[in-house]
Amino acid sequence: MATVDLRQLDRREMEHLLQEMGHPPYRGRQLFRWVHNRGIASIEVITDLPKELRGQIAQQSEIRVPAVVGLETSRDNRTRKMVLKLPDGEMVEMVVMEYLGRDSRDRITLCLSTQAGCAMGCLFCATGMGGFRRNLTTGEIISQVLAGQKLVAVSGYRISNVVYMGMGEPLLNYQAVLKSIHILNDENGLGISYRRITLSTCGLVPEIRRLAGERLPIVLAVSLHAPNDHLRDRLMPINRKYPLVELMAACRDYIWQTGRRITFEYALARGVNDSMVHARQLAELVAGMKVNINLIPLNPVAGAGLRPSPRGQVQEFASYLLKYGTEVSIREEMGGDIQAACGQLRRRVLAGTTEQAGEKGVKNAGRRAVPHRLGQA
Repeated sequence: MATVDLRQLDRREMEHLLQEMGHPPYRGRQLFRWVHNRGIASIEVITDLPKELRGQIAQQSEIRVPAVVGLETSRDNRTRKMVLKLPDGEMVEMVVMEYLGRDSRDRITLCLSTQAGCAMGCLFCATGMGGFRRNLTTGEIISQVLAGQKLVAVSGYRISNVVYMGMGEPLLNYQAVLKSIHILNDENGLGISYRRITLSTCGLVPEIRRLAGERLPIVLAVSLHAPNDHLRDRLMPINRKYPLVELMAACRDYIWQTGRRITFEYALARGVNDSMVHARQLAELVAGMKVNINLIPLNPVAGAGLRPSPRGQVQEFASYLLKYGTEVSIREEMGGDIQAACGQLRRRVLAGTTEQAGEKGVKNAGRRAVPHRLGQA
């Protein structure tokens, strides 16, 4: 009989699993806390469940823990990239970013992947160059957060923010992604606030409309990167299926239904989409909408043929948008030196690492002084 991955189950499913075994629902909640809060790798360590019950659970389920086969730390020690090997041999990358002691909003953010590879083919993104392999399961998505939590817990920290901005298009893995969001938010698990969860999409119109109907108070980020169809067709092939007029209509409806602001991500490439003409077109495109434009200095990707805009050009672009009354921010990019910044993740094993090296890195990652301890999300 096939066994179920406990990391795949939400709290109600675990309660139901234990009820089917003849036990009260609170036993399911206990199991959920061990799996999704403590991140255990073995059923045998659950000390507050009777041994006989642990045996029953083990007969029907297991805890699938991906192997850490790569761990790399940026020069400033604020970004760490992990490579996980899934049971079928697929590799996914995830990134842990520390924002500590810089302002009043200390936080540790985890950027996770939702697919092995990506089918979207955006010109500036390394992930799509390797093609699409498969969707990740809910358990494989959750496992990334638990691996990140294990990494930072050595120093007494916890993951406070999660961004679905890694490998893959989250809305093409809709059910698994939505379920993982609910699991991460559950107070019996990691208890991460919906408002500290960001989901990024390249602009799948039907799925954006579907997500609006969920009315979740998460942050929706839409990868825009161009203010007109001609340019966006070139940079993002999805625009040929869902052009800007359809995408913007869906975004307006999303804002109306949820009452939430949308973030438009805009990576600036030198001589491609960073002129003041583009800035004016962008300002006109989002006029009257409750949005934030998040400008991203393009991160170099080998083979893409694009270069980042100069810092001065980024500032000038931002200033132009502000004059139009558009809310704008410039993303602080982290981890570029280890190919961990936006658009740089690939489905590969980090050079020079092994499974043993990765595990050693996890054990040693917390052995440095850090200025503050995060509170609860």
